[in-house]
Amino acid sequence: MSRHTGQTLAQKLIARASGQARVAVGEVVTCKVDLAMFHDSSGPRRLQPMLQELGAQIWDTSKVVLVLDHYVPAQDADARKIIQITRDVAKQWRLPHVIDSEGICHVVLPERGHLKPGFFGVGGDSHSPTGGAFGCYMFGIGATEMLGVMVTGEIWVQVPRTLRMQWQGALQKGVCAKDMMLHMLARFGMNGGAYQAVEFAGSTVRAMSMQERMTLSNMSAEMGAQVGLIAADATTTDYLTSVGVQAHEMPLENQFQTEENADFESFDFDAASLSPQVAAPHSPANTKQVSEFSEVRPSIAYIGACTGAKLVDLQAAAQVLQGRKVDPSVRLLVAPASARDQAQATREGVMQILTDAGATILPNSCGACAGYGATFEEGATVISSTARNFQGRMGPASVQVYLASPWTVAASALRGRITDVREVLE
Repeated sequence: MSRHTGQTLAQKLIARASGQARVAVGEVVTCKVDLAMFHDSSGPRRLQPMLQELGAQIWDTSKVVLVLDHYVPAQDADARKIIQITRDVAKQWRLPHVIDSEGICHVVLPERGHLKPGFFGVGGDSHSPTGGAFGCYMFGIGATEMLGVMVTGEIWVQVPRTLRMQWQGALQKGVCAKDMMLHMLARFGMNGGAYQAVEFAGSTVRAMSMQERMTLSNMSAEMGAQVGLIAADATTTDYLTSVGVQAHEMPLENQFQTEENADFESFDFDAASLSPQVAAPHSPANTKQVSEFSEVRPSIAYIGACTGAKLVDLQAAAQVLQGRKVDPSVRLLVAPASARDQAQATREGVMQILTDAGATILPNSCGACAGYGATFEEGATVISSTARNFQGRMGPASVQVYLASPWTVAASALRGRITDVREVLE
């Protein structure tokens, strides 16, 4: 008999989805899916022929969200063809939830109120664990698994062990969720959470905005985790209420929380001592303190992607760049993560600050992060707010990509070398 009688957040979410009172780590259960998301790359062009071959229908179109974000705006004939297939099939399937060219799937999904605490979701994209920021058990799956979900509305999972990242204290100004994730990746590596549930907890996480929490959950994928969970609280429900989710659609805040007598492995971090972090090519785990890279002179500074160009990220960059100009040796490219965030940033004067500083504004899409559209030229040195810096992902193999927070990217664009943003903010 185990001395652990409590259940983790992950166990509670899986138990709800599988219709059981409780589940044990290692147990294999079948879960009902509350939400399935796919995009123009992972969706109709792959799923339609398989569904046709089976002569099958989608189990519940009201629980499916399709986002066009990877191949938009079309750069060539292949992209135009993929976009056309996506739009045609969406009409054919009569999908009620289609978000077309309005931002990156992981950002627009919660913007439209599709994620709710207690949900069990799957996404046709590796960064689908972003949903975990909302107390939602959500992970990425391939096209064959998605076919199964489309037909049955169910998927099996093996209940994972939980690694609990406990962050206490206040972050310094200019240090943010991205720095926390890079620091954890340096410690645990790219497979440190392989097929486990990573849970982010502690006073630091509780004090964060929803968009900062989303960055943590999103990059749990870089640790190899199945999910990156944060227990829902008043910040979660306030955000969801602001995007139109009704109170009766959300369970009680305390319904899904890890119990202290549950079986999990805990790791402690001091937020106040964390400095800005930078990951050198070609791995997010190749991370050191920003001071180690002061001799690196980027030719491009890129603020984009679901991890680095949400409203909070654009606001951070504007704080650094207000009343200043980027170094003439650097091209600053900004691809806001969603049209809504860009519109709000425009109303706040944030976009004007960025353009006045010398930024070129790119479309609301995955862009360079996914290797489409605005990729980088041969031999470029890039400081980027994206989640990944794998060789050849964002341009030719010769491109050197350093990962950092939007704060650090903006400071580096300003100085013409990788810079500790705290020096600029002083």
